[in-house]
Amino acid sequence: MDYVSGFALGLSLIFAIGSQNAFILKQGLKKQHVFAVCLFCALSDALLISAGVAGFGAMTAQHPNIVNIAKLAGALFLLVYGLQSLYAGFTKSHALDSNAAAESSLNRSLMLCFGFTWLNPHVYLDTLVLVGMVSTGANSKLLFATGAVSASFVFFFSLGYGARLLGPLFAKPKSWNILDALVGVLMLYLSWHLYNG
Repeated sequence: MDYVSGFALGLSLIFAIGSQNAFILKQGLKKQHVFAVCLFCALSDALLISAGVAGFGAMTAQHPNIVNIAKLAGALFLLVYGLQSLYAGFTKSHALDSNAAAESSLNRSLMLCFGFTWLNPHVYLDTLVLVGMVSTGANSKLLFATGAVSASFVFFFSLGYGARLLGPLFAKPKSWNILDALVGVLMLYLSWHLYNG
């Protein structure tokens, strides 16, 4: 169950529409350095998720009361995140520039990927803070972390290699709105589950 919870949380956080996902989708549509870009993103997530789970584990061993605070803060964060996703689903207009540009070098692609991943403040909130906080309620933090890391690998490689199939669908801004709305509903459910857990 902890593996499934970690997988579900990890997947729901990655689904949020952002520059990193749009970049991977574009790379997949253009069929440029897809494996390297997906592997970079998945390994980055694995590192951050592991640090988040390990850090909160060490902190809660010294300060047991922090678990209750972490659960409440995590539930609140998920609530706000879910409401924002729902709002985006009904108000934002996403567009994907699918024009196939000249092939970029592997180094340039990885540097862009680095920027989209490590220079995004939300990645630290999602992995170090949120996943770390939610993991405090798991019976097995290892299974929880493994589930969250697995979600990253499944999502990034599915997005990168499945892009050619999704291209026509996500060329329509409405598809992104539906995805945002679904992510919002899942986040609200996870918030309720964490608060009552």
